[in-house]
Amino acid sequence: MFEQQPEGLRQKVKSLATEALNKSDPSGWFDRLYSQANGNPQQVPWARLQPHPYFQDWLDKNKPKGNNRSALVIGCGLGDDAEALARLGFNVTAFDISPTAIAWCQQRFPNSPVTYLVADLFALDPAWRHQFDLILECRNIQSLPLNVRSTVIDAIASLVAKEGILLVITRFRQTEAEPDGPPWALSERELAQFQDLGLEEVHRDSFIEAENPSVEQLRIEYRRSRQ
Repeated sequence: MFEQQPEGLRQKVKSLATEALNKSDPSGWFDRLYSQANGNPQQVPWARLQPHPYFQDWLDKNKPKGNNRSALVIGCGLGDDAEALARLGFNVTAFDISPTAIAWCQQRFPNSPVTYLVADLFALDPAWRHQFDLILECRNIQSLPLNVRSTVIDAIASLVAKEGILLVITRFRQTEAEPDGPPWALSERELAQFQDLGLEEVHRDSFIEAENPSVEQLRIEYRRSRQ
């Protein structure tokens, strides 16, 4: 995870993010990071080359059946979460703002049934509104500053189909004060926006990692009603 990376890499990420923020382009640093990695996943702090452990744990416990239902992976990175869903029979779309990351996915999984796309969370296809039965949002919101958070949460919530599930994996902060970042952990007030937008919180798990016990991680399952 980000906090387990060498200090030099953490500082590089912070420098790239700060430069992008100064240019009012909060997501503009991701492709630079992927490009500068030069094909080395160890230079991408969140790259594991396997599904995120909290996501894999959720899959193992819930055993969702794809049955060609639609799934979306937001900020898919190198594609491992998307591939896990595809193996379960979901019709998966996965996007990232980084063209380098998407090309990397396509190179890693040349015969994948996943539709990998370059897309911007701030300018999503209107045709995606309420179209996905299962959506994974894993640690993307926390990578964006607080001044765009409401916009991002609204965009993500709008994608969930009737009776669809949104799974959010994120750092959590107990205070509403703005944290130092990136990443910028989410607060209870920010998470409550999902419910304000018509999603019901149906389950929440909290995790404390031995390597960084001061940081609480959440996995929250939301569902949209059939109304």
